[in-house]
Amino acid sequence: MKTIFCFLFLVLGISCFAQKEFQPKGSVINETIDGDLDGDRIPEKVIVYDIPINEESGNAREIQILKKVGNKWTLLEKSRNAILGSKDGGVMGDPYVNTTIKNGILIIKHYGGSSWRWADTDKYRFQNRHFELIGNLSESGRVFEFWKTIDFSLSTGQIIYTKTVENTKDPENGKNETEKYVKKGIKINLQNRNDKSVKIILPKTRQEIFI
Repeated sequence: MKTIFCFLFLVLGISCFAQKEFQPKGSVINETIDGDLDGDRIPEKVIVYDIPINEESGNAREIQILKKVGNKWTLLEKSRNAILGSKDGGVMGDPYVNTTIKNGILIIKHYGGSSWRWADTDKYRFQNRHFELIGNLSESGRVFEFWKTIDFSLSTGQIIYTKTVENTKDPENGKNETEKYVKKGIKINLQNRNDKSVKIILPKTRQEIFI
């Protein structure tokens, strides 16, 4: 029992040291996740930090991915662009939902709005020495009025757009729509995410997509 206790104490100590070594000044830990992200069957450590800016802007977010090399943690990648700030969610408040790891994919979710709701799910894969965005699921609309879904696979370039209208009596809600389109060659990673510099207009429905 004593041996097990000492081992756990050592593991926790190394983990805490890794966090302190790379932790931004004045920040607090929002979330910590462990999982294999580069396929070597050794779990990486993902840490999301809250960084106070001011009362009006709330907290910025920094995500860090740490990799263990031997007995030492190294910083694989970090970004303050991939996760929205604590006051970027509108009336509903903090838009950050969580970060998870599934089948080697880093998944970041946001949700926010007021009467107009929106949700966003990003999927990143470690490739070309960066965490590149391989998929984005964007949803938006008004409850009991209409709902739009844009499923964009950046890996294949395929975009699937659907609009479902619940309240057909209101002409402002438009009509049901669906469109498939292929747009290849867009490269986005943790570093340049959420700058909304990429605009796509679907040729059939004229739906605008910002990513």
